[in-house]
Amino acid sequence: MRHSPDHKRVAIGVDRVGSEYYAIRIREIASGKEFDEEIPNSSGEAVWTEGSNSFFYVERDENQRPKRVKHHEIGTDPSTDTTVYEETDDGFFADLRRSRSGKFIFIETGDQVTSEVHVLAAGDLVPRIVAPRIPGQRYELYHHADHFYIRTNADGAVDFKIVRTPVGTPGRRHWRDCLPHQPGTFLASVVAYAENLVWLEWRDALPHIVVSDFDGQRHALAFDEAAYDLSLAPGFEYETATTRYVYASPSTPARTFDYDMTARVRTLVKAQEIASGHDPARYLVERVQVSGHDGVSIPLTILRLRTSSVDGNAPVLLYGYGSYGITVPAGFSSDILSLMDRGVIYAIAHVRGGAVRGRQWYLDGKRDKKINSFKDSVPCAEALIEMGYTRKERIVIYGRSAGGLLVGASLNLRPDLFAGVIAEVPFVDVLNTMLDASLPLTPPEWPEWGNPISDSEAYGWIKSYSPYNNIAAVNHPPVLATGGLADYRVTYWEPAKWIARLRSDARGGPFLLRMDMGAGHAGAAARYKRLDERAHVYGFALKVLGMERKPS
Repeated sequence: MRHSPDHKRVAIGVDRVGSEYYAIRIREIASGKEFDEEIPNSSGEAVWTEGSNSFFYVERDENQRPKRVKHHEIGTDPSTDTTVYEETDDGFFADLRRSRSGKFIFIETGDQVTSEVHVLAAGDLVPRIVAPRIPGQRYELYHHADHFYIRTNADGAVDFKIVRTPVGTPGRRHWRDCLPHQPGTFLASVVAYAENLVWLEWRDALPHIVVSDFDGQRHALAFDEAAYDLSLAPGFEYETATTRYVYASPSTPARTFDYDMTARVRTLVKAQEIASGHDPARYLVERVQVSGHDGVSIPLTILRLRTSSVDGNAPVLLYGYGSYGITVPAGFSSDILSLMDRGVIYAIAHVRGGAVRGRQWYLDGKRDKKINSFKDSVPCAEALIEMGYTRKERIVIYGRSAGGLLVGASLNLRPDLFAGVIAEVPFVDVLNTMLDASLPLTPPEWPEWGNPISDSEAYGWIKSYSPYNNIAAVNHPPVLATGGLADYRVTYWEPAKWIARLRSDARGGPFLLRMDMGAGHAGAAARYKRLDERAHVYGFALKVLGMERKPS
């Protein structure tokens, strides 16, 4: 949902089945009246033009890939909308973003490792390219005055840097370093204001916020918990001295702060309320380092009741993801509290393939190095045993999407170690999916996993770890897999095939499948149905841990 610059209209993208095909409708805010036109087959996002009488959107093609950027005039037939950009590479998806200054619209296209940006100035329908795509190089633009500020990994800046270039001549030969590359400090995101640049960076496996003026004077905000999550929530204002961020930790509910960048004063403006009550002091957050199979140090976040006995017998729910450079936040989840209050220890394994230790942490957990993700996961489980928290067969591993691949491959490595496995919409049939170029996400995923169609080495390494292809006829713990019939990211047949093969080839179990016939990759949209899904998943964990009874 996006409001127009004059605050009179709102464009609403609606997907009723979870397929990620969105229909966009336009509504007058004051009267609530909707315009007659409906724009089908979009990615859902509308980016308004300055005059508030038109907007740009991205149309999905017949393979559900967001490819065509179109311009729509309010009150006209969408079938007559002008195409202003079309991406022809099946491996590249298109996206849209408006600069905070309001003066430019950025057409961003790319895959997991490469990007290219085209710029539309106010009132223009002909985009101009900033810098042609170079394989393995990513960049994104932010506008300030006469310059674009660019976050990029160009020139070997593995953990990214910021460069500056004139608006009139934005090509690479005009890029000049503004924030040089600092190896080991991962530059995750940037916000440009009229007087300040603000960025989120990761150092020592923790996030930090840095505020800088355009003369290079900068300072960082300090936080003191052992593990926590930060996100920038900058709002819509450009000419402001206030930035906004959200802070949370596994024991601390989300708190939203306004930060005066000039006075360096933060003000709490919103605190997440837990209706049933919550005392953060009841819980203990720990961050420990686990030695990996090759000697690397793997961060492990642990949340437990302070009164929990560390007697080697506690039940554990161990969560992980480990792909695409996505860092699992050490944030707050009210859902988890019901498990904590039963004595369950919740842990997050920050394995390679994510970016908790920077971009190199991601690069060391993809393609031919993907096995590192799974070999990081197993030592985290073993470390919880060695530290005296739990024992074998008292750990349930839990992952979602590519995290489902993580737990599926971990199960194949050590089926004797776990009490149970929860795999929601799991990417477990990696080889067959990467061999099918007609699937919506397969071509843009090849840089992440490898292309087994054209590369025999990639075929070999994918086959060596793909959960569906490596099930042994040995005893397995119970497994719960979920899927959504409308899921175009991880197609419904992946969990279905995996469970069928587990039932056929493995021993033990049971091996259970829950298929939602009216949902996509994100599960149910309705709040109460979503809570029902979560209760079912956690109920499975408690069942296999022998903890069905609610604590008195």
